[in-house]
Amino acid sequence: MARDKGEAKSGFQLKVPKGTKDWDGKDMVIRDKIFRTITDVFKRHGAVTIDTPVFELKEILSGKYGEDSKLIYDLADQGGELCSLRYDLTVPFARWLAMNSSIQSIKRYHIAKVYRRDQPAMTKGRMREFYQCDFDIAGIYDPMLPDAEILRITCEIFEALGWKGRYTIKINHRKILDGIFEVCGVPTDKLRTISSAVDKLDKSPWDEVRKEMTEEKGLDRAVADEIGKYVQQKGGRDLLTELQKDEKLSSNTSAKQGLADMDLLFTYLDTFGVVERISFDMSLARGLDYYTGVIYEVVTEGSAPQTGEGQKIQQRAKKEPKSRNGVNFDGDEDRSNDPSVGVGSVAAGGRYDQLVGMFSGKKDIPCVGVSFGVERIFSIEKARLEAEKTQSSVRTNEVDVFVMAFGGSLLTERMQVCKQLWDAGIKAEFSWKVKPKLPQQFKAAETNGVPFAVILGDTEWAEGKVKIKEMGLSEDHPDKNGVPVEVKNLVEEVQKRLEDSEKVGTDVEALEKMGEVKIEDAEEAPKTS
Repeated sequence: MARDKGEAKSGFQLKVPKGTKDWDGKDMVIRDKIFRTITDVFKRHGAVTIDTPVFELKEILSGKYGEDSKLIYDLADQGGELCSLRYDLTVPFARWLAMNSSIQSIKRYHIAKVYRRDQPAMTKGRMREFYQCDFDIAGIYDPMLPDAEILRITCEIFEALGWKGRYTIKINHRKILDGIFEVCGVPTDKLRTISSAVDKLDKSPWDEVRKEMTEEKGLDRAVADEIGKYVQQKGGRDLLTELQKDEKLSSNTSAKQGLADMDLLFTYLDTFGVVERISFDMSLARGLDYYTGVIYEVVTEGSAPQTGEGQKIQQRAKKEPKSRNGVNFDGDEDRSNDPSVGVGSVAAGGRYDQLVGMFSGKKDIPCVGVSFGVERIFSIEKARLEAEKTQSSVRTNEVDVFVMAFGGSLLTERMQVCKQLWDAGIKAEFSWKVKPKLPQQFKAAETNGVPFAVILGDTEWAEGKVKIKEMGLSEDHPDKNGVPVEVKNLVEEVQKRLEDSEKVGTDVEALEKMGEVKIEDAEEAPKTS
């Protein structure tokens, strides 16, 4: 019997676990650009970086994520310690702060993998293993200043990625929500569970959320209706002004404080020039238990499910137990092609002032932060490149110069030129054939999107010269066949051209000028380590 593709001789099928994937090729190039863009912005704002273990003691993670705690991956007992894979980077950061009591203030970033046993939708960036890029500010500062800078950082990152305003930052305040729940009559012991229900309004219509509140969580129908009057509102500073006029909210201590914070925040966001990206969305609740103040998440095209009916189906499916051979399971199938599943938020965060104190048992260290989901950003970025027909132009390496020979071997000479360029920090490569054919060398350079070629010929080399050719020039361009330069001046000439050229790097808009390069032609290209 023929074996399935990928099936090993031992009888098991070679595959990665559900909700995970291998990354390679141009996908890695796109991801690397995302990582570099995010890191550059983090460093611009003065952050230092830390790292923490990929797994934590189970008790560290327990009770921090509300209803999502069921998604934590627990590990088998090893040596008497019960551990779990980290669910996010925020709780480990708070644990780290509690263990390092000498640090009372820090601006840190952390880029690492986290794990959630969620239902995967791989092409939409909804995975079980994925990268988060976190930026957090810890310490006692005047109100809303760190919060405003976090939102400014968020805008800088998406603008640097080329999203050009095609995103919205939804913001709300936990104290305003708590105040609303209190004035509407929600019992104290139901505050968090009702908050989790409200948070589903971006995926489900109000009728479904109200039904969950009343039928599943036992909330009085009249109370639910009062909540509905508030949480279905969204706007900008105009909504804030209306809420400040609400006598019931103004008389509530929690809501009054939250509204004052938001008023100050809008002022700072206006100063930072990002207020046009903000939507004050009363339905935003963020289900995680540790948030205490301002909360926010970033959405864009593709974040939401595509159909309203699909939203209802998705919610019902989550509530109905499924079984396979009599064994219940919580949905392992990939739902990439399900129109009821969207990418979700691409970044989210908020203020969490009491989490560190929960670990240390001592004085709290106020914190505020944001987390970017790289795989979700990637899924939207890849779709954008495909729509703009630029994905095929993404370079699989960053080589700036291909050193090639015309009409002979010149192997050691090519090696000497590459050494000269490498010593100067210039990215270069050459064909690993003793006598390469010129068309094959050009094809290798074009396939990898290399912007410049240095061409060696027997006669020119004997005269101490080579040619520098800019790739992709039109047939009638005067420098189409290259420009002669002295070998002794080669590094200087290449550096000058690289500085002047818009083709350097992996910026897709610049690569379009070089013409489309087909990735499938890469088989003919020399492989670099």
